[in-house]
Amino acid sequence: MDYNYKNVGKAIRKLRKDKGLTQDELSGLANITRPHLSNIERGIKQANFETVWKLSVAFRKKPHEFVEMLEEEMSKYND
Repeated sequence: MDYNYKNVGKAIRKLRKDKGLTQDELSGLANITRPHLSNIERGIKQANFETVWKLSVAFRKKPHEFVEMLEEEMSKYND
């Protein structure tokens, strides 16, 4: 699977919505700004390792588990 930061953003958005979280709630849990999360979800910005780590903590997952969740979700996308 190729890395595609737009699909990473789509996957993060889907996982967030599946948990019933708003961008404000998830960004607060991850200790990142809501505009930063929004830019990641829209594919404008890439999530760096620190941000992925913070998001994994917010989802109560180990980083490798969170990446596996992203990979599973991204496997559903064709672009």
